[in-house]
Amino acid sequence: MFSFFRKKSPIPAADPAAVQGADPAAVPAASKSPPAPVAPALSAQDVLAPVAATRQGWLDKLKAGLRKTGSSIATVFTGTQIDDKLYEELETALLMADTGVKATEHLLQDLKRRVKDSKTTEPAAVKNLLIESITDLLTPLQMNLSIGEHKPTVIMVAGVNGAGKTTSIGKLTKHLADSGARVLLAAADTFRAAAREQLAVWADRNTVDIISQAGGDPAAVSFDAVSAGKARGHDVVLVDTAGRLPTQTHLMEELKKIKRVVQKADATAPHEVLLVIDGNTGQNALMQVKSFDDTLGLTGLIVTKLDGTAKGGVLCAIAREKPVPVYFIGVGEKLEDLETFNAREFAQALLS
Repeated sequence: MFSFFRKKSPIPAADPAAVQGADPAAVPAASKSPPAPVAPALSAQDVLAPVAATRQGWLDKLKAGLRKTGSSIATVFTGTQIDDKLYEELETALLMADTGVKATEHLLQDLKRRVKDSKTTEPAAVKNLLIESITDLLTPLQMNLSIGEHKPTVIMVAGVNGAGKTTSIGKLTKHLADSGARVLLAAADTFRAAAREQLAVWADRNTVDIISQAGGDPAAVSFDAVSAGKARGHDVVLVDTAGRLPTQTHLMEELKKIKRVVQKADATAPHEVLLVIDGNTGQNALMQVKSFDDTLGLTGLIVTKLDGTAKGGVLCAIAREKPVPVYFIGVGEKLEDLETFNAREFAQALLS
C-alpha cells in the first residue's frame, strides 16, 4: 500500500548470444535449447488497475470522513453571485472548520486573486478555485517517509494519550513487514501496561521482534532496542514513547532524555521523529505540533481520526503556522484506514 519502502530489483543477466560480436559456436550448448514459454506480459493497465481501485476506495472513505467539515464550506457556493456576503460566509465556515485565522486570511486573499485573474462569475466555479488554493497551501506538507538510508532507520513516535499513537505504530509495522522490512518495536511507553500489551499483540501478529520491560526506564528500553536493532541487522526500529500532554513539563523533559539516550546508541538517530495527532482536536492539535516540535524537532506527522470530524481544516492551519510534513492520515481503525497524505486528494475530499 505504501511507496516509501522499495527493494531494488536484481539486474537480469545478459543473453550470451545477444552480446555484440559473440560467436554463436562459442555459446554454451545449454543456451541453444528452445526458449521456455514466456508468460504474456502484463500491461500497465493490468498492473495499475488494482492499485487505482484500492486508492479510489480510500478516497471514498476520506470524502465520507470529511463530509461534516466540507458540507458547511460547500454550502457557501450555492448562491447566485460572488459578493462580499459570499466571502464573509466562507470566512466563517473556514474558521468553524478550525482552519485558523492565519490560514483563513491567506486562503481568502488567494481565492479573491484567483477569481479576479480567471474572471469567474459563477459561485459554483469559485469552489474549484478554492480547491486549487487549498492544494497549493497543503502541497509543502506532502512528503514520503524515507526508509533505507540508515540501517536501522530509527523512528521515534510521540503523542498524547488517545490520539491513536500505538495503533498507528501497529499499522506502520504491518505495512513495513509486508514490504519485507525487518522491524523491531521498542515498548518505551512503560507507564501504561495496556500500551505494552497492545504493542506486543502487533508484534505477534506481524511476527516482528519487540523489546519490552515492565516498569522499566523508557530511555533504557529505547537504548536497548536501538542497540539490538544494530546488532541483529533490523531495517527499522519503531520507538513507542509514553503519551503525554505538552503542558506536563517533566514528562516532556523525559522525551528529550529518550532522544539523547537513543543518540548514544546511534549517533545519527533518531532518523525520524513523528507526532500522532487527533484530527478531531482542531486547534489543540496545532498547539501540540508547536510544543512537541519545540521539544523534539519533529520530522513528520500522522493525523488520525479524520472520519466524522468537523475540524478537518486544521491541516491548513498547520501548513500556514507550523508546516511539519504529514506522512499519513487516518479515517478509521482498520489497517487500510491509514494512508499516505496527498494534498490534492485531501482538498478535493474536503469540498466534495
